[in-house]
Order: sequence, then C-alpha cells, then structure tokens
Amino acid sequence: MGKRIITQRRGRGTPRYRAPSHRYKYSLKYPQTDDILIGRVVRIIKDQARNCPLAVLKFSNNEEINIPAPVQVREGSIIHYNDEKSLTPGSILELAKIPEGMEIFNIENRPKENSSFCRSAGNTARIVLKTDEYILIQLPSKKSRKFNPRCRATIGVIAGSGFKEKPMLKAGKMFHRMKSKSRLWPKTSGVAMNAVDHPFGSGRGRHVGKPKTPKKNSPPGRNIGLIRARRTGRKK
Repeated sequence: MGKRIITQRRGRGTPRYRAPSHRYKYSLKYPQTDDILIGRVVRIIKDQARNCPLAVLKFSNNEEINIPAPVQVREGSIIHYNDEKSLTPGSILELAKIPEGMEIFNIENRPKENSSFCRSAGNTARIVLKTDEYILIQLPSKKSRKFNPRCRATIGVIAGSGFKEKPMLKAGKMFHRMKSKSRLWPKTSGVAMNAVDHPFGSGRGRHVGKPKTPKKNSPPGRNIGLIRARRTGRKK
C-alpha cells in the first residue's frame, strides 16, 4: 500500500506536526472582579501565536492582563473596565451593558471564563438583539449566536486588519510563518505525488484515474477524496 500519507502522519501528532505551544508566552484573560477599574495601556506587543497585536493593560489594582489591541488604542491610552458610562474603544463591559449595534470583540463563551470568540486581526462582532435571557450576536462568519448577558466583551475592532495585504515576496518568509504555527506549507496535491506517497499519485498527467469516493470499509491511507459523498458527478 505504500507509505503513510501526510494526513495520517499529521493525525498521529508527532513533534514534526505539533504546534509549538511551548513558545506561546501570552494568554488572553479578563480581571476576575466586578469592581469598576481604570487601566492604562503599558505597551503593545507581538505574540507568535496570533496575527494581531496585543495590548498589555495595567489596572488600578496593579493587575496586568493581555487583550487584542483595538483600533485607535496606543501606549498610554486609558481603558475602563465594568464602567457602563464609558463606551470608548477598548472598554471592557458585560454584554447587558453594551448598546445594540455596537461593534465588539474578545467575547466570553460563559461568564468569568475568559474570551473565546472573535480574537483574530481585523475581526469584529455586532450585537443584534438584547433580551433579559440572552444577547444575540452576529459573529464575523455572519452566523448569529446567543450569549449569556453576563458574558464580557471589549468594544471596538481588532487592529492588524491589513496583515494579509502585505506580500511575502519570498517563499522562505512564508515557510517560517507557517512553521511557527505548525501549518502544512507548501501543499502538494495528491495527483502530483508518486504512487507510493498517495493513492491518487503516479500515472500520465495530473489525473486521478480512479473514483475519488473511497469504499465504506477502506483502511486509513485509502480513506481520502470524497468521503461519504451524498452525490457525485457534475451538477445538472
């Protein structure tokens, strides 16, 4: 049957294909208090694990946290926590205290659990509907989701939206960028490989030469292509 294909080797989870999370220094979190705090942006940093800059905040109780840096926030900016009178970019509030239509990011999945949604560069979500039981939010994927009104979020838009517009220029830069997050690059199509490396490999030209739908009882390494396809062929 040949060698193990790359999908199998990645799934096994060897160090070659495992994300180097031991190099990720910074975590995103919110203060675990209900008091009103005033913080200051101490510095803006770059994290290897993320494509957006991080803002290091120091609050009046000497607690330091990291959040994705919003647009219009720089070193020395004042950030308010749990103060519903302040709706400036970077302010951290519960969803129940944020007006409808406001752009937010860094949203918690459950109260006091730290952020889970909308944390990458240039992203923002929007509050669509507010009730006593839940808050309906439209995520960057245009999908709507209900959240607990006591979940916290940050007002504004995450900075760094133009990172995709910068050209790589050299293949080496792209290689190291992908390697830092253990992403497979460059990707080689199966038809371009040898028969020993992939079931679609070998043959004359870039042609599969066999059905792409694997059998129901096909072993690992053969289970590639249109897996459990509902339909095949051209659309009519």
